[in-house]
Amino acid sequence: MSFSPSNTTVAYFSMEIALDSAVPTYSGGLGVLAGDTLRSAADLSVPVVGISLLHRKGYFEQHLDAQGNQSEAPVQWKPEDELEPVDARTTVMIEGRTVQVRAWKYPVRGVSGHEVPVYLLDTQLPENSEWDRTLTDYLYGGDSHYRLCQEVVLGMGGASMLRALNVPTDIYHLNEGHSALLTLCLLDWQLEGRKPFELDETDIEAVRRKCVFTTHTPVPAGHDKFPLDLVRRVIGAEQVTLLEAAHCTDGGTLNMTHCALRLARFVNGVAMKHREVSQSMFPNFPIDAITNGVHALTWTSPPFKELFDERIPEWRMDNLYLRYAVGIPLQEIRAAHAKAKAELVKEVARRNDVALDPKVFTIGFARRATPYKRADLLFARPERLIEIASSVGPLQIVFGGKAHPNDNGGKELIRRIHAAAASLANTVTVVYVENYEMEIAARMVAGVDLWLNNPMKPLEASGTSGMKAALNGVPSLSVLDGWWIEGHVEGVTGWSIGGSDPEGDQSKDANEIYLKLERVILPLYYGLPFAYAEVMRSAIGINGSFFNTQRMVEQYVRNAYFPDAAPALVEVAS
Repeated sequence: MSFSPSNTTVAYFSMEIALDSAVPTYSGGLGVLAGDTLRSAADLSVPVVGISLLHRKGYFEQHLDAQGNQSEAPVQWKPEDELEPVDARTTVMIEGRTVQVRAWKYPVRGVSGHEVPVYLLDTQLPENSEWDRTLTDYLYGGDSHYRLCQEVVLGMGGASMLRALNVPTDIYHLNEGHSALLTLCLLDWQLEGRKPFELDETDIEAVRRKCVFTTHTPVPAGHDKFPLDLVRRVIGAEQVTLLEAAHCTDGGTLNMTHCALRLARFVNGVAMKHREVSQSMFPNFPIDAITNGVHALTWTSPPFKELFDERIPEWRMDNLYLRYAVGIPLQEIRAAHAKAKAELVKEVARRNDVALDPKVFTIGFARRATPYKRADLLFARPERLIEIASSVGPLQIVFGGKAHPNDNGGKELIRRIHAAAASLANTVTVVYVENYEMEIAARMVAGVDLWLNNPMKPLEASGTSGMKAALNGVPSLSVLDGWWIEGHVEGVTGWSIGGSDPEGDQSKDANEIYLKLERVILPLYYGLPFAYAEVMRSAIGINGSFFNTQRMVEQYVRNAYFPDAAPALVEVAS
């Protein structure tokens, strides 16, 4: 498939982008999605360029002691060892100071040979003040003042950097609201020297035609908001007047999501359910849905890549061919998974000095450690786990995930899991892998036998870890929220928790996990292993073939980027 709009580039803005484990410019799902999006854009030869911040000190290195107490340290890495320096420079105004901005380039190369350049903005320059040099140091660090200044660099600095690089940008895709201030640049350029009070709906519509916005956050508290007094101090009174003229402020605050909604012609949530939730939060704006995906080639383990290459060689260029996984012999599915599981066992032994048993049923759970994800729900009644392990079959559990340095509830969650692990040590092996990142994530989603996901509903915007697991024949046990509403076929692609009730019940959800494990999943795994392998195979064929970023990017091209020209742009290679 090829895309060929004449001289048009889509600029994809994201506060975090997961490019490589050696480039720590991401914290979790939002960044991984961004990286996977750009990888699929490169595969499909879509004219895209990525913009993010350099994050010289990363998110943080997570360290856990024996009791599960988390401590943090800056990430040690050298951008010059991983990235290409770029000569172009630009500036942003922050609190009346001119802040110099440079960029580093990371080329994302696709299977087609097409390259998507990603530019990582950097203020660590001798011309800047000592404080301004830190603005591209920490991902999600500092207070609201630091965050707002970062978002000026990302949005306004990113937009002007593209001009300095002579990138012909006609479409700007805002991946979450952090980059919403790029619209301020577009408004300013649209005015062409006119005063903010001269802005009219024609100007606003001209800017809207250039902007696409994806919202990921299903709760109001998760959207960045800044008091106008702070915004005025950071970007100046005239710029705030321009935002007000465009009706981007609300009740004395700048809500970055509201600003993006106001100035985007296409807005989408990241799952069908998430669209409903977002529409109820922002009833005055039409919101579409494009369900997230994952980059199949990145998240498929080497054993399954080898199997797919042999059985479905077209899958790399066209992920829809994974539908034909339904014809792969079950023994070959089992053999590939056994190899992936052996790699996870080896990695856990290296990292945690714990010997997992490759023959034992293994559950995986790895999410950002925060209370609504309910990572410890499995331990609501530890005696039930002991009963199940003793009467039905042994099990072991592998956890991973960082708590934000300021999230005390998330840190307490990790401590509770460590306490549960100690209490179950003689019956159920529980391992918490520290410093969860792309490398260990890839081994976990491929090496466990079941992927568990049990957040409070309806707080799962989409979720992508279960999609990665599905590519490797690992079924999910998950609440019916986010993507799992669309991917779940009971007993075929995996299993549900809590039914379709709009809100989950802690006690009921825990009991259902125990019942499904005791009466359905473990008996199938130990008693009818080839029947379990059928579920594994269906997870690939049904979910892996659809919940990938190749399908997702194609939807963005047709519905968001080039909706009027899409039929002429898309050419299916024969």
